[in-house]
Amino acid sequence: MNAERIAALSGAGAAGIAVEVVPETGSTNADLLARAATLCAPLLLIAEHQTAGRGRAGRSWLSAPGHSLTFSLAWRFDGGLQGLTGLPLAVGVALVETLGRLGQPVQLKWPNDVLKDGDKLAGILVETQPSATDGTWAIVGIGLNLAMPDELEEKIGRAVAAVPWLARMDRDALMAAVVDGLAAALRQFAAHGFAAFSARWNLLHAYGGQAVSIIDRGTTLHEGLAAGVDDLGRLLLDTEGGRIAIVAGDVSLRVKDA
Repeated sequence: MNAERIAALSGAGAAGIAVEVVPETGSTNADLLARAATLCAPLLLIAEHQTAGRGRAGRSWLSAPGHSLTFSLAWRFDGGLQGLTGLPLAVGVALVETLGRLGQPVQLKWPNDVLKDGDKLAGILVETQPSATDGTWAIVGIGLNLAMPDELEEKIGRAVAAVPWLARMDRDALMAAVVDGLAAALRQFAAHGFAAFSARWNLLHAYGGQAVSIIDRGTTLHEGLAAGVDDLGRLLLDTEGGRIAIVAGDVSLRVKDA
C-alpha cells in the first residue's frame, strides 16, 4: 500500500489527514496512543501486518499479511470523554455504509462488530487519550477481513467472514473509500453526537427483534428481544420485566438458540 496514493485517492473530506503505511507493527492503536501527545492533526496509520492486534476488552485480533485491512485513525475531538458516548457505534455505521456503497451488504452487531452472513467481518476498537491542548484524541482502530486463509480461521477457532470481491479491489482505492466515510462520520459525530447515527444503526442491526442474551464473563445478565439502540448507543432490550437499556462495558450479545 502507498501512503501518497491513498491520500491522492481520498476525497476532499479527508483533506488534512496525514497517511502513514508501515510493513509491520504490533498494534496501530498502541502506536498512535503512544504518539497522541505529539499529534497536531489527524493521522491514519496503516499496517500491512499487525502482530499484536487488539479487540475490545484486550482480546486478540488475528490477521494474515495481505488478507486484511488493519489500521487506526487518530482524530481530535473538543471536550472530554462524555462527548464520545456512542462513537464506536457511529464508526460501525460509517464502515458498513461504505462497504454497502462498494457492493457489499453487511450488518452491525452491538456494540462494535460488523457481520457478513452472520459471521464477523470486522471489529472496531476506539481508545482515547487526552490532547496536549484542550480536547481528546480518539484512536479509531479497525480490522477488516478481506480474505480468510483456512489456517488462520482454524487458529481463530470460529467461523469468520471475508469479502473476496473487495480483496481483489485496488487496496489503496479501498482504503481511500473507507477513510472518506470515516472522516465524514467523525465530523458529523463531533457536531451532533450519536443521535445523528442511531436510526441508521438500527436499520443495519443484524439482530433486530431477535431473542438475545447479554453475557458478562460467561454469566447471563439479561435475556430479551433486541429492540435496537437509543441516542446514547445503549442496546434496548425488551425483557419480561419491561424495556431496559444496556451499556456496552465488557458485556457481549449472543443470539439465543431456537
